[in-house]
Parts: sequence; structure tokens; C-alpha cells
Amino acid sequence: MKPIDPVRRGLTAALLLACLSPLAFAQDGAAPATTAASAPQAGKPNVVILATGGTIAGAGASTVNSASYSAAKVAVDKLIIGLPELQTVANVRGEQVFQIASESFTNDNLLVLARRVAALARQADVAGIVVTHGTDTLEETAYFLNLVVPTDKPIVVVGSMRPGTALSADGALNLLDAVTVAASADAKGKGVLVTMNDEIQSGRDTAKLVNIKTEAFKSQWGPLGMVVEGRSYWFRAPAKRHTTSSEFSIDRITTLPVVEIVYGYGSVPRAQVDAVAATPGLAAIVHAGTGNGSVADRVVPALQAARAKGIAVIRSSRVPAGFVLRNAEQPDDKYDWVVAHDLNPQKARILAMVALTRTRDSRELQRIFWEY
Repeated sequence: MKPIDPVRRGLTAALLLACLSPLAFAQDGAAPATTAASAPQAGKPNVVILATGGTIAGAGASTVNSASYSAAKVAVDKLIIGLPELQTVANVRGEQVFQIASESFTNDNLLVLARRVAALARQADVAGIVVTHGTDTLEETAYFLNLVVPTDKPIVVVGSMRPGTALSADGALNLLDAVTVAASADAKGKGVLVTMNDEIQSGRDTAKLVNIKTEAFKSQWGPLGMVVEGRSYWFRAPAKRHTTSSEFSIDRITTLPVVEIVYGYGSVPRAQVDAVAATPGLAAIVHAGTGNGSVADRVVPALQAARAKGIAVIRSSRVPAGFVLRNAEQPDDKYDWVVAHDLNPQKARILAMVALTRTRDSRELQRIFWEY
């Protein structure tokens, strides 16, 4: 039997252990702006990898640790050195923007990252950008970039479900696929993309629906395409507004409004809405309702009271597929509420934050939720 190429399988434990030098570790969740690159080759596109941490930069105690490990340990230059195949696809260099696990991502992190992506996209010598990211909030970052970075250049967000030290690690091939897509002219104008498990997903549509398994990210509308043996194949394009057609730009956003999520479930009290509504500076509440964005009878008055104070109310659903219908389950017109369409609660929060930088009018907010 032909042996498995260890690069295709993921970084080997020996290589990663060698990579875990003091330079590979960040202090206090941040890292210096280290860069890595080989001599540029004429005729190849230039791709920049912006690293933020996550499992793709993680390490476990042994090769059998695929679910228990430490995230955000390996610096971007080590990842690039460990995957020489990248340089056969493009001229690749890296920058360490953050070195954190993605569950700890903040609004400030989103703003810093988006500004750097936008700045690189304006450079004539940059063909595409890859962002390595932890999978826990990868979908939120991808959607944020999709809304606020006005470029038709490929932006690809990528992560992994297993650290590079694990048997059958998925990070190396995911990263190679991401660079392949970012370097491809066919990826231009399709919005922010996510490449994992051989699939090319829309950054707007995809969500982490499975943990533990490598096929973690899915969209109810299906992938845009696939990457097979270094070649991208496309089957559909996004229909919603994004990037160059977006009315939003990171250049006009200095801070993000406060938007919180409340969760619907059996026997839910109104107290959680009342508590969240008391948050200083709160601009909107996303209600993650049951079914078609249903709201319990005892919670409705709390959301009405929040709206009366000028807080936007957005009905989403905790159900991972389908979409919320306006004026079904609740009289949204009467209550001056907004429905999140097919966006899950966490993505509805992202769009609400961005939209609220432009308007507080419920009708305008609803238009934005239909269009994006």
C-alpha cells in the first residue's frame, strides 16, 4: 500500500513539536506581527495568510488527541514552513494578527481583523487573502467580513477540527485548499468563502453544525463548490448582497453597537429578557426562538417593553434550517419587530451590529435582513 503523504494528512507530531519553540507561543492572547515567505516566483499570484489562532494552530499531547488539545499555539510562519505545497500554488506570506481561541473573539478583534483585510485587499500586489481562525466563531467572523470589506478579491476563512499533532489532522489540507481558492481568479466576486472538508462554502450561509467531526460546517443551501486535488469546482454563486455590493464598509465603522442574544426554551422566564434589556448601551436583542422564531407568551411583554425603550427586537430561530416568516407566530408589524430571515441567532447578531451603525429604523433594518 502506498503510504499516506503526511502533509496531506496534516502536520506530523514531530514537526509540530519542533515548531513549538518560544516563538510559536503568544502571550496574553496576542502575538507579534511575524511574517513568513519564500522568494516570490514570477507569474504566481500573491496570497497573504492572516493568522488568528484556533485549532488549526493547536497542539495535543499525543497523536490520539483529536478533541482535547490546546488551541492557538503554533505561529503562522511555522504553519507555512510545515506546508511547502503552499508555494506551488502561490507566493505565500503570513502575518500573525492574533493568537487566540475563537470563543474568546471580541468585537474589537473583528474590527482590527477587518481593517487589515481591507488594507491588504487594496494592495495591487495582493491577489487573495486567507484568514486562519478557530471554528467556534469562524462563521461569525466570515459573515462580518462578507458585510464590511468592499473588494471582489477572494477572502477565504479556514480552520480545522483537529490539531496538526493528531492522526488524520485536517488543518494542512484545509489550508492548502484555502490558498488554492484565494489564488484562483474563479473565486473573485463571490464574497467571503470558507474552505473546510474539501468544500467551498459561502461565509454568509455556512455554520458549525457538528462538533468533533471534520465535516463540521454546513449550509442548508449547499456548498458553492469543492476543491479536489488542488483544483476548485464551482456549482452556484451567492444571491445575497456582499462585499462590493454591500452598503457597509469597515472604513466607516469605528465601533459596533451592543447586541445581545436571548434564548427560547420550554418554561423560559421573562426575567432573562428583562436582565438583558438592562444592559448599558444595548441597541438590539436577538431572540433565538423555538420553531418559526416563536416567543413564549410570558416573554412577549418583556420584548415589547424593550422595544418601547428604543431597543430593536429581532426574531430568529434556534432551529438550524429554514427561515423565520414575518407576521407568523408573532404580529411583527404591530410590535415593530424585525425577523432574521434565514440567519441563525449568532449571524443575526453580526448583521444587526453592522446595520445599526447606519440606521435604527425597524423598516430599514428589515430591508437589510431581507437583502443580506
